[in-house]
Amino acid sequence: MTLHGFQRSSASFRVRIALNLKRVEYRTVTHDLSLAEHRAPAYLTINPQGLLPALEDGSRILTQSLAIIEYLEARFPQPPLLPPDPAGAARVRALFQVIAADTHALASMRVGAYLKQRLGHDDAQVRAWQHHWIGQSFDALETLLSRDPSTGEFSHGDRPSLADIALVPQAHTAGRNGLELGAWPTISRISDACLRLPAFAQAHPDHVLNPTVQDTQEQEHAPHAR
Repeated sequence: MTLHGFQRSSASFRVRIALNLKRVEYRTVTHDLSLAEHRAPAYLTINPQGLLPALEDGSRILTQSLAIIEYLEARFPQPPLLPPDPAGAARVRALFQVIAADTHALASMRVGAYLKQRLGHDDAQVRAWQHHWIGQSFDALETLLSRDPSTGEFSHGDRPSLADIALVPQAHTAGRNGLELGAWPTISRISDACLRLPAFAQAHPDHVLNPTVQDTQEQEHAPHAR
């Protein structure tokens, strides 16, 4: 498999985590968002939307992080990323969407670029925009996680799920944008628990930029697929 992504893309980060959890061998092709490489004609033939990530599996090209992860879940059922019961699966999907649908879309790099380049906002104004939408989302997410007995070591029980795949990249983005996670102790605790796992740690942008150990799949596990 080939993952088209960028280390600082939250959606790419999600798919890297899922691939690592599923122990799927893949190679990465980087498209630097800061250089608009995702808008290059060659990449637009892969994904006409010009967004990251995209996953090539043979002749099949998949886009949108949730669709890619659901595809991986169907192809490689172990370990599962969704609980077996309908209510649990619905809860996990909802937690994922709080971030992927309701937060990321408002605080993404391309929205920040539009605010600056087209609307004339300065860096401080863009940062205030991002803080507002991430903070509002995290306030709600903290309540959803802290008040529900289904929350365990991770967002749902004691095994990482689809919800954590969204939470960790957004927590990283929040920190990079100057938001202290101490205001959301449950989110902070779960993010820390996830990053103690190799599948999350080795998908982290810092590891992608400066790998200090071999790939999770090569170092610890036999791959499911090439």
